[in-house]
Amino acid sequence: MGPHPRPTSNGMITTEEIEKLATLARLALSPEEKERMRGEVDSILEYVATIQKVSASADAQTHSIVAQKNVMREDANPHESGIYTEALVGAAPRREGKYIKVKKIL
Repeated sequence: MGPHPRPTSNGMITTEEIEKLATLARLALSPEEKERMRGEVDSILEYVATIQKVSASADAQTHSIVAQKNVMREDANPHESGIYTEALVGAAPRREGKYIKVKKIL
């Protein structure tokens, strides 16, 4: 099985390739399971091929269709340092001065 599966008359993968995959995965598959697996892998490969086509066409279309700008705002009026400290630390179950005390984990 090469890096790019080639289409066959029955799909993208052959029963022989399913047998190789089963051997590599150390699976014992009945003929019915091999055929079901071939159908499932075909569906997956077709889905991946569709995604690759859509992704490639989307990349080509979205290089610069929208003017890019910085959406971050300036910090025009930051609050005074420490005005919320007491309320936040006071809500903690344990504290030590201006700090929240937590259980040592290391």
